[in-house]
Amino acid sequence: MQSLQQKASEWSGVHPSDAFAIDETNLFEALGGIQPFIDLSTNFYNRVYEDDEEWFHSIFANSVKEDAIRNQYEFFVQRMGGPPLYSERKGHPALIGRHRPFPVTHAAAERWLHHMQLALDSVAQIDPDSKVKMMNFFRHTAFFLVAGDELKNQRQGVACKHAASKPSSG
Repeated sequence: MQSLQQKASEWSGVHPSDAFAIDETNLFEALGGIQPFIDLSTNFYNRVYEDDEEWFHSIFANSVKEDAIRNQYEFFVQRMGGPPLYSERKGHPALIGRHRPFPVTHAAAERWLHHMQLALDSVAQIDPDSKVKMMNFFRHTAFFLVAGDELKNQRQGVACKHAASKPSSG
């Protein structure tokens, strides 16, 4: 059985060494601190909340945009070499668990990545090399979450089959 990381690499087309090239440089410092991450997340979620694809937009319907922006930029800051803002406020990122309520499908990952690429392209403070590293990380991570969602669905299917096969006690 393939690991989630192996599936993420296969589905994203991003080799792990490219996905984790963000760890070779402290991007938080290289990009000048927190502002580029705030700008990226704000631009990204503005796009998401204005998305004209109802199926995609509905994924975020129960989220507060300002909270989503903060969660994302704090996670990015932490993951890319800055202070642990996200963990201090919310605990371990636990990406698969935190995304469990959402349908993290291949189509949703691609739509998310579409908006992230446009948002990245719009942030002038992020240099082209950093944009490539970040996008490789985002692409790999998006499909890591897809793999996690599929695993969750498989486990739920097994649990349902197991529950259905138990004789009723009535």
